[in-house]
Amino acid sequence: MRNTSSRRPNRRNATINITNLMDVMMVLLVVFMVAAPLMTSGIALNLPKVGGKSFEGKETSINISVDKEGRYYIGKTEVEPDKIIAKVKAIRGENSEATVTISGDTESAYGRVINLMALLKEAGFEKVGLKTEPRPLNKG
Repeated sequence: MRNTSSRRPNRRNATINITNLMDVMMVLLVVFMVAAPLMTSGIALNLPKVGGKSFEGKETSINISVDKEGRYYIGKTEVEPDKIIAKVKAIRGENSEATVTISGDTESAYGRVINLMALLKEAGFEKVGLKTEPRPLNKG
């Protein structure tokens, strides 16, 4: 007859080794930290400066830019005025939560920006934002 009280049953090691997971997460963190500044898209514009906080748009925002020569851009791609609505609708079809933000250069013609806003409103885009930069605070 065997004595079972002095014998330990074989147990599996139930601990989880997360060292490999942490290594992968640290590498991904570094990659995203380096890549994030490079992900800004758009063209160089001199945005108007206004008081208060500036409207920055959300990550789900479609940015349409108007440069000082009156050309339209979606991101960095120049778009003809008659094709803007089709492109914006196609982008919004992929993401129904997307909003539209217009970035107009301070030297661009006022009518070009207003015309773009009117086109977007006629196409059913009710919420259109204007991107600005905050005005520097005057001390004194």
